[in-house]
Amino acid sequence: MAEIPALENTPASPVVPVSSGMIAYVLFAIAAVMTIASSGLPLIAPLVGVVGIIGVIVCYVKRDDARNTWVASHFTWLIRTFWWSLLWSVLGWIVLGILGWILIGIPIALAIWVIAGIWVIYRVVRGYLLFKDSLPIPGI
Repeated sequence: MAEIPALENTPASPVVPVSSGMIAYVLFAIAAVMTIASSGLPLIAPLVGVVGIIGVIVCYVKRDDARNTWVASHFTWLIRTFWWSLLWSVLGWIVLGILGWILIGIPIALAIWVIAGIWVIYRVVRGYLLFKDSLPIPGI
């Protein structure tokens, strides 16, 4: 009869924090949708930042748990998405502050924000499609 190895002697396989990744994607998707909706509903605009910050905190907290797994690339992807979108948002505000008084800054700032919003939606959708198939983000 074949001997069954003791539980203590079997190497532990890494636990992949898939549910944390799903939570992060849901939070980023909510933030992206709220960004679009906030143009017509300014009262929800402050919540967009809060949801995005919660999403990036989840990514930072769970990234070490996901080290050396396919989920780690998704946390990195979402963290980069957050910081780049924040950078572009701040750039839009700077343009509005500097050029807004001559009115040319308004359409330029709006264009920056719209393009950044579309880019965030693209990254969330692209990442989620790979995530649901348990695939890593290529190149990360």
